[in-house]
Amino acid sequence: MLKLGYKIAPEQFPPSEMLEQVITAEKAGFESIAASDHFHPWSEDGQSCFIWSWLGAAAARTKSIELGTGLTCPILRYNPAIIAQAAATVSSLAGGRTYLAVGTGEALNEYPVTLEWPEYEERQIRMIEAIGLIRDLWTGEKISFDGCYYRTKEAKLYTLPKNDIPIYVSSLVPESAYVAGYYGDGLLTVGGKPDTQVYEQILSEFEKGAKDSGKSPENLPKAVELFVGYGTDPEASIKNVMKYWAGAFIPALFLNKIYTPEMSAQNGQVVGPDIIRKHTCFSEDPVDHIKFAKKYIDLGFTHLYFHSAASDQIAFLEAYGKDVLPAIKEME
Repeated sequence: MLKLGYKIAPEQFPPSEMLEQVITAEKAGFESIAASDHFHPWSEDGQSCFIWSWLGAAAARTKSIELGTGLTCPILRYNPAIIAQAAATVSSLAGGRTYLAVGTGEALNEYPVTLEWPEYEERQIRMIEAIGLIRDLWTGEKISFDGCYYRTKEAKLYTLPKNDIPIYVSSLVPESAYVAGYYGDGLLTVGGKPDTQVYEQILSEFEKGAKDSGKSPENLPKAVELFVGYGTDPEASIKNVMKYWAGAFIPALFLNKIYTPEMSAQNGQVVGPDIIRKHTCFSEDPVDHIKFAKKYIDLGFTHLYFHSAASDQIAFLEAYGKDVLPAIKEME
């Protein structure tokens, strides 16, 4: 069940470059793509394309690699019916090699275009309701939905998914992992915390939620995103992490009304190279990367998405595909 993926970076690169990257990733042996769905990047220096347009292009230019969001927020700037339609279209184009990862979002992406940023509890309820509506629409039936936040009247998708689309639910802390297990078909989280007990708790709560909803947790994907640097100048890559993603290393970004890239960058000013190294694996020794991956596999994660901030992503993908991925796959 082990699946090795690539966390592509619309926060760093324009969509044309990302298209060449996903083609290279497929050739290099990566099996899946996780693509952020952002309105704003984490930094004023970043990029932020409309990811659903890009996923359609990627579906047309690739043959085997799985495509999905890592993640999308289906509750504020989007109506969940639109996300249902978007994911169904990507599935149709890609021949079914699609998943959908959802979460409660960040103010960075939602507040600037809606002027709404409800408390976490409301956003979680909205997300649960959105998941239900999305699944209803994927049946192809006419759906009249009367929820607390979303309503439809005989809404129907006329272009359906090629096959069932699994919905992964994001959880960054144990407190939300039960909901991911109960309502989702898989889990998505972010690695790098030195204390692995947090991940043990997240996985435990996810499994409890899955069991309580009648699912077998051992059969569900458990995905984790991992920052790595390999095959290119590691110091330059660390500088890129600080340039494009420093704000994302501070939990306040996911909790507070931080809604511009400038605010995000200010939030991340305390993040230095030592913090980056503590949460990532930047090394030119493939053994270090194999050990780094093994730690998460041993914890119970089944899907690993490797994220590089290198300026030359093609070099990273080719080197990682040659030197690291085959050794990790042997652990399966």
